Amino acid sequence: MTARITNILIANRGEIAVRVLRAAHEMGIRATAVYSDADASARHVRLADHAVHLGGAAPADSYLHIARLIDAARASGCDAVHPGYGFLSESEEFAAAVTDAGLIWIGPPPDAIRAMGVKTEARSLMERAGVPLVPGFQSDTATDAEFVAAAERIGYPVMVKAAGGGGGKGIRIVRDPAELPEALAGARREAAHAFGDPRLFLERYIERGRHIEIQVFADSHGNTVHLFERECSAQRRHQKVIEESPSPMLTPETRAQMGAAAVEAARAVGYVNAGTVEFIVTPAGEFYFLEMNTRLQVEHPVTEGVTGLDLVKLQITTAQGHRLPFKQDAICQRGHTIEARLYAENPRLNFMPAPGTLIRFIAPYAPGVRVDSGVVSGDTITLHYDPMIAKIIVSDWTRTDAIRRLDRALCDTVILGTTTNREFLRALINHPAFLAGEVDTTFIDSHLAELIPPEHPDATTLDHALIAAALHERTLAPSSVTNGKAITPDPWARADHFRVGGE
Repeated sequence: MTARITNILIANRGEIAVRVLRAAHEMGIRATAVYSDADASARHVRLADHAVHLGGAAPADSYLHIARLIDAARASGCDAVHPGYGFLSESEEFAAAVTDAGLIWIGPPPDAIRAMGVKTEARSLMERAGVPLVPGFQSDTATDAEFVAAAERIGYPVMVKAAGGGGGKGIRIVRDPAELPEALAGARREAAHAFGDPRLFLERYIERGRHIEIQVFADSHGNTVHLFERECSAQRRHQKVIEESPSPMLTPETRAQMGAAAVEAARAVGYVNAGTVEFIVTPAGEFYFLEMNTRLQVEHPVTEGVTGLDLVKLQITTAQGHRLPFKQDAICQRGHTIEARLYAENPRLNFMPAPGTLIRFIAPYAPGVRVDSGVVSGDTITLHYDPMIAKIIVSDWTRTDAIRRLDRALCDTVILGTTTNREFLRALINHPAFLAGEVDTTFIDSHLAELIPPEHPDATTLDHALIAAALHERTLAPSSVTNGKAITPDPWARADHFRVGGE
């Protein structure tokens, strides 16, 4: 049975809200935005058909307030809710509240979210489904002494992980048995604060491991497919920095095995809609299940680049009850796609957020370049939320050409008003290890000194910035006053040789 969606409440902000909004409009569906005090003039609000104020800048008063989101959907005549990523996107409670309100949830069933939301429960499910697991130990009642004994059986180094964790929080790597009790105590505190759940489990730590995830998609008619892999090994403190597809390390055989395992993982929990199964891969090519993200991923454009599919549109059609329009053998990878996350942050100050107003933001524009962003010139990056400025996504036929294209796109990106990680990203993708496809999950943290940009921008960067500032001032700033009114010069009527549109 199918249902028709006419108006989607986008329960999110920033880049992903703009992404979902554009997909909805292309499908002829209205999009309703929500916003906090800090986002009253945000881009996603300006682009939406309708917008509803939720509350204060704090996420608990706005984007995490389930009752206000449901009220906003009802008051706006919405018949569906898309959660984006982050915030409440993996909240079983929110998904259930949406469906209980008679609205369509554009995501997996609440039961699937719950099953995969607690890592220890997910491990048990995957073990029963025959999905390979990292050797580990889990118990809700184990004492520290039992954890110490289990670590000896598993073998060091071990990872202490939060049962309800995510985003790199609640994780400790322990190499010396004497350090395990302190690591358990610290991880418990962090897990309790971040997730309200102090439970922990142990996994063997895979040295020089690669983080590779498989995109899966399922409809409500029993069809489940995988859309190949994304290599996400370029991480800083367990946070992804660069993602790409295909992975430079996978053989066709391992790729097929991982895809099949991801499909089995999704089927084991009755999964529907978009999801991602994450694996750790050893240097020898052995792979083990890590977790499943029951939502759209930040890096979903990488999969879109190599498959030609629009994952957000697929989410919406699947939520309406339609079958997937293809079978597994109809999907293939074409070329190579890489995504870089451009943030307002200062790499020289331990990557601290660098809030500020984007006096000028010029995104790269060239064949094979896509920019997903929730901001434009004049918008503000605030301290209240994630400081992402944009995702720069490039595609080309070979990995080498894609890297060159990404470097050019980053070089062409101009931002005035805040500090960014742009030069850090360029240093990373031009490092010999990255060019050779040999970056593992520890590479960035262990080579940080080589990747931090110099104290002063290079001449090219500075020249671009100065040119942008000059053009901005020349074309937009008032040049004269007539009858008490400022007159802005018309850039089309110039006496010099500069033409706005070129020749």
